[in-house]
Amino acid sequence: MKPILVLFLLPLLFSVEAFSQTKVSGRVLDEKNQPLPGVNVFLKNTFDGGSTDKEGNFSFETGESGPQVIAFSMMGFKTQEMAINLSGASLEIPVITLKEEYNELNTVTISAGAMEASDEKKSVILRPLDIVTTPSAVGDIVGAFQTLPGTSTVGNDGRLFVRGGDASEVGIYIDGMRVGNAYGTTAGNVPTRTRFNPNLFKGTFFSTGGYSAEFGQALSSALALNTKDLAKRSQGDLSIMSIGGGYSHTLANEKRSLTASANYFNLAPYQDLIKQEIDFEHAPNGWDLELAAQMKTGENGLMKVMARTESGGMKLWSPLPGTEKRVLVSLKNDYSYAQANWRTSLKKSWTLFTGVSISKNLDELGYDSLQIERKSDLIHFKISAIKDFSDRFSAKFGGEHFIHLYSEELIRQAWIRDFKDKESYLFSEWDYYFSKAFVIRGGIRAGSSQIAEQLWVDPRVSLAYQLPKQGQLSLAAGRFHQLPLDNFRVLNTDLKNSESQHLILNYLLSTDGITFRAEAFYKSYAQLVTFEGSLENPMALKNEGEGFAKGLDFFFRDRQTLKNTDYWVTYSFVDSKRQFNQYQTKVQPSFAPKHNLSVVVKRFIVPLKSQLGASFAYNNGYPFTDPNLDSSEMNSKTKSFQNLSLSWSYLPKPNLIIHLVCTNVLGRDNVFGYTFSPKANTEGIFESIPQGQVAPRFLFLGIFFTLSKDKNANQLNNL
Repeated sequence: MKPILVLFLLPLLFSVEAFSQTKVSGRVLDEKNQPLPGVNVFLKNTFDGGSTDKEGNFSFETGESGPQVIAFSMMGFKTQEMAINLSGASLEIPVITLKEEYNELNTVTISAGAMEASDEKKSVILRPLDIVTTPSAVGDIVGAFQTLPGTSTVGNDGRLFVRGGDASEVGIYIDGMRVGNAYGTTAGNVPTRTRFNPNLFKGTFFSTGGYSAEFGQALSSALALNTKDLAKRSQGDLSIMSIGGGYSHTLANEKRSLTASANYFNLAPYQDLIKQEIDFEHAPNGWDLELAAQMKTGENGLMKVMARTESGGMKLWSPLPGTEKRVLVSLKNDYSYAQANWRTSLKKSWTLFTGVSISKNLDELGYDSLQIERKSDLIHFKISAIKDFSDRFSAKFGGEHFIHLYSEELIRQAWIRDFKDKESYLFSEWDYYFSKAFVIRGGIRAGSSQIAEQLWVDPRVSLAYQLPKQGQLSLAAGRFHQLPLDNFRVLNTDLKNSESQHLILNYLLSTDGITFRAEAFYKSYAQLVTFEGSLENPMALKNEGEGFAKGLDFFFRDRQTLKNTDYWVTYSFVDSKRQFNQYQTKVQPSFAPKHNLSVVVKRFIVPLKSQLGASFAYNNGYPFTDPNLDSSEMNSKTKSFQNLSLSWSYLPKPNLIIHLVCTNVLGRDNVFGYTFSPKANTEGIFESIPQGQVAPRFLFLGIFFTLSKDKNANQLNNL
């Protein structure tokens, strides 16, 4: 009888199960009241649910009962949850409206005047690896950025010149802290380099104008270098180069890491093999020690400490135009930089940053019998906080204080002049997304200088709008102030800020492997420093200069079309005129060629474990004043600058890299200007000496060997 009873009860059990099913239905719309198809609708902690149709409707049945939580989820929108109660009867959910989710990957980004070099951001222009493998850069950060739009190559200088501005108009920061004397001190026509190793940095933000209100005291540009977070592994890196060598060692675990490095360079052996155009008494030489440490603090905090000290110098014979005499020029430089910063996430969507840095620079200069000692110290304190009020609206608030000391001393005469300034700043900046396709950023920066007795306010605004097919338009405008150079302020401490105003319109198209960027800009200058006499002996300094710079930039990068090939092309047109320094009229500055072209190509040859690189730089020449022509200023121009550089990187083993670079392969005799005799000769001619290159070419060979447990790590892992 039992089997018959079971058969009798089964239909009854199924009917009870069917009776306990609850039908859940409803509709999902977006913020514009349009139906959202494909939304996942489900009961949390169950397998019951469904998805919306093309009209945004959904319907599913569940055997669950009692209090439940129903969730609505779709990529690009915020997940929404609702408490419901299932009682067995059909349940109609009220209309659900999903809000768009705003994050870095799905929203428009402001690109006017802004370029990222990072592996973490979208719309990246250069990556850290690009910086060390661009042939013409020879491992220098600024050398790589000279291949980007808006920059000009000034071959006998080596610093960063942006859109008609002098190199002093570029502010350089590490982890948000200002770096004083960021370039190595040099003499004669020997080009300088940035002091810091590119392996230190995980990313770089380079602005050609219209930059954030967080930064100031730069009329043209901001270059922000961001150091690496915790190192991924412990390893040692040995470098053997044609100009010296070094060793770096990293210790790392999950909570902290420490990297210490030491380097030495001396160009004397190299110059003994390859003839130089400059007569060196002592070739450039130097050493440096560097320390970088990172430590997690709590769940969301990270503290970073870095310190660097270095020393170097050179001696060279400088010819005097119109005579057979030469003057011995000597230089010794000692430099130290240290900083500590801490960043952490707090409750209620606050992020806090605080930091302190100090830069100390000492130059001992000799010119014939004249001995000069020049000191420059910069101390920087900074605190800032970011508040995310929502995923659409965030704000940044901050303040910073600088203590600036500068002195010049004639050693033999025991004569000294100096100044000490204290500068304070407050800044704030707000981002608001009207939609994923439209964002606006407003900012304001206020500053004061103690010895200039001046207060100033700089408003700034930028916006971006997403266009169809992955393109976007950006606009940036703002006002920027910068105090005069130290060697001018020490002569006249009453000098005020110079001022510039920027207006930038940008178009950016970024797809997988392809980046195209076009930008138009206009920049005005006011209150530039002018003086009588010469740059070496300025007198009667005043804030009476003015000027402008306007032009167009184009950038195209392709990593997709040609297999294993990456290339980018840059063209910049700059029309700049300014009355400044000793010039009585508005002139085209010698550091602002009108036409600038750069091409970089890298080819990966997998079977040979090699990368071949080539870079070509061109501009149409540098203006200069030739007193033999007439009395007008900047009345002549050098022939065009051209430089073809080649490189070869070879990885015979995973932990071994061999890198060979040759700059100016064709040996072009580039001239950057002329030094004229102050008096005419018996024939009434002002004799001159060209300001040329240190040598027709520069050859660099580096061997980089990495020691690690698995023997597979190399120095590229640091980038």
